[in-house]
Amino acid sequence: MKIVLGGGCFWCTEAAFSMLNVKVTPGYAGGSNKNPTYKEVCRGNTGHAEVIKVEYDDSIKIEKLLKIFFMIHDPTLLNKQGNDVGSHYRSIILYTTDEQKKRIEIFIKNIQKNFDKPIVTEIKKLDKFYPAEDYHKEYYKNNPLQPYCMFVIRPKINKIKKELEN
Repeated sequence: MKIVLGGGCFWCTEAAFSMLNVKVTPGYAGGSNKNPTYKEVCRGNTGHAEVIKVEYDDSIKIEKLLKIFFMIHDPTLLNKQGNDVGSHYRSIILYTTDEQKKRIEIFIKNIQKNFDKPIVTEIKKLDKFYPAEDYHKEYYKNNPLQPYCMFVIRPKINKIKKELEN
């Protein structure tokens, strides 16, 4: 099964989900331009978001994926995560089945009470996923000492590690 998730920079989401027994691919989705590039998406006029495609099997419940997803970003911020601003950094879930959609909607309804502001995560059916350029793949793993990795991604990774230990 697969689901596509966007919660800000795909370097962060890819690093977090790489800790699970799933296949993770960074890319672009949610817009209308065919075969977008990183530069085009960053300009903010493609309609695409930076996302990850998560491929998983029945041993992993979608609720576990959603729990991790909502832990590593603020779903109440519109088109922004931290210092990353623009519609390509929006909170978005692109589902592939009606059953996923139903479970996503229930999950969000159940966690809304944990937030002071409304969750603004966009939920829509996946149309097309475009893989990111190779230099974005396993970015955190390949660049652990890069400042963005050290100060933005690493704290998220530590938070997920702690959660997975429980």
